[in-house]
Amino acid sequence: MGHSIERVRVKRTSLMVLGGLAAGYWMRTHPSACPYSLRFVLRFPRRALARERLLEILAPEPGERVLELGPGTGYYTLGVAAALDGGTLDIFDISQEFLDDLVRKARDQGIDNITPTQGDARALPYGDDTFDAAYLVAVLGEIPDEDAALRELARVLRPGGRLVVGESLASGDPHAVLFGKLRSRGEHAGFTLEDRQGGPLAYFARFRIP
Repeated sequence: MGHSIERVRVKRTSLMVLGGLAAGYWMRTHPSACPYSLRFVLRFPRRALARERLLEILAPEPGERVLELGPGTGYYTLGVAAALDGGTLDIFDISQEFLDDLVRKARDQGIDNITPTQGDARALPYGDDTFDAAYLVAVLGEIPDEDAALRELARVLRPGGRLVVGESLASGDPHAVLFGKLRSRGEHAGFTLEDRQGGPLAYFARFRIP
C-alpha cells in the first residue's frame, strides 16, 4: 500500500515538473498572454506581489470604477471587487475562457459588481475618461505593443486617475518588465510616477494621470 502511494506521488510530481517545463518553454517562445490551458501556472503563490500589497498601493475607494487588465485566474480580482462598495470592477482579458471562469467564481462568492469584457489591450473598447483607476500585474510584457497598451490606459483613465503596474523577475517570468523601462514608457504615455513599492526583482509602481 505504501509503495503504491509513493508511486502516485512520484508520478504526480513528475507530471507537475513536465507541465512546468512545458509552460516555461511556451512562455519564453511566445510573447503573448498565457492560454487558458496553462492556467495552473498563474496559480503559483505570488509572495512578492501579494494581494495585500496591491490593495495598499491601489487604494480602491467605494463607488469607484476600476479596470483590471489581464485578470487571468482572478488572484487579485475578488479582493479589489469587495473593496469597491457601490462601485464597479471591469475585468478585461483576451481570453473569454478566463473571464467566464472568473465570473463563475465571483457569483459563487456573492460578488456581483464585476463586468467582463473580452478584447485586445491595444484597443480598449471604453470611452475617454471612464475609469478612476486601473491595474495590471505580470501582464504588460505579454502585450505585443506595450506602448499602445499604456496609451490606451492613459486615454480611458480620468484626470487624476491612477495606474498600478506589478512586475516580478523573481518568479522567472520571461515577460517581466524592468522598472526603468516601465517608468520611461509610462511617462512617454502621459503618466507621472507617484510611488513604488518593492525591490529590483519584484515591485508595484503607481502612476497618475495629471
